[in-house]
Amino acid sequence: MKIGIAGTGRMGSAIATRLAGVGHEMMVWNRSRDKAQKLGFRIAELPQRLASSCETVISMLTDAAAVQSVYEELLSADVKGKLFIEMSTVRPETPKAIAAKVKAKGAFFVECPVGGTVGPAKEGKLIGFAGGEPADFARAKPILESLCRRLEHVGPVGAGASMKLAINLPLLVYWQALGEALSLCQPLGLDPQRLMDIFADTSGAPNVLKVRGGAIAQALAGNDTGPTAFDIDSVRKDLRTMIEEARSLGRALPLTERPLQCYDEASRRGLGGKDQTALPASWVLQSK
Repeated sequence: MKIGIAGTGRMGSAIATRLAGVGHEMMVWNRSRDKAQKLGFRIAELPQRLASSCETVISMLTDAAAVQSVYEELLSADVKGKLFIEMSTVRPETPKAIAAKVKAKGAFFVECPVGGTVGPAKEGKLIGFAGGEPADFARAKPILESLCRRLEHVGPVGAGASMKLAINLPLLVYWQALGEALSLCQPLGLDPQRLMDIFADTSGAPNVLKVRGGAIAQALAGNDTGPTAFDIDSVRKDLRTMIEEARSLGRALPLTERPLQCYDEASRRGLGGKDQTALPASWVLQSK
């Protein structure tokens, strides 16, 4: 299938690479052309060209404003009969608004934000939360199954966005909780790798420690942790999105608001571009 990727940041690039690896013909577009060129796929000069040249367009963009802007351009092309899959992390109101515009153009729309970062995306091991009409989901399913080890159709458009915000919240809060926990045992002087191995083997440990515990240990030791999978500034954006969505539902997220303040402080200290796993170590190190 001819598939277009709108947005070639870390996740968009990983998704494009995965889909090319399972046999699809790829075309990519990005505001910054140099990011798209590095992938080695055909490049669309404009979003309109991407939409007119491909059977399916997948969007993975920074925030709601970017999604809205890019879809205005995508839908200015003749897109009747084409499939759009929106995978950005945004509030439910955004895919709902886009879906109506896509339908008005005679095209099909599914949202499917995902759990997981660059490594799982390249290996087809993401967790997908799809929202859309059953027939549209059935059309998108073969593509999404190439990207996801688990794919859940959780309801109509908007349901996927709600689910993605919900499943990300505990993890993003956990990084701050872990930093605070580590600060309690910092005076013991234990080897960082041993310390993280202990934490990973406890009942309070999330699955992510099995794969990212080593990176945290390296950060605690003051060493380089390797490529960034999901940076602190992106975490801040997601936490703000969660809080905004909760407020729109008449709910409060007090346990989410405080970690956001800690992430904001880390960004002010120049850590915004660091991987999210840098936060626990930075909390310990600044407390020395």
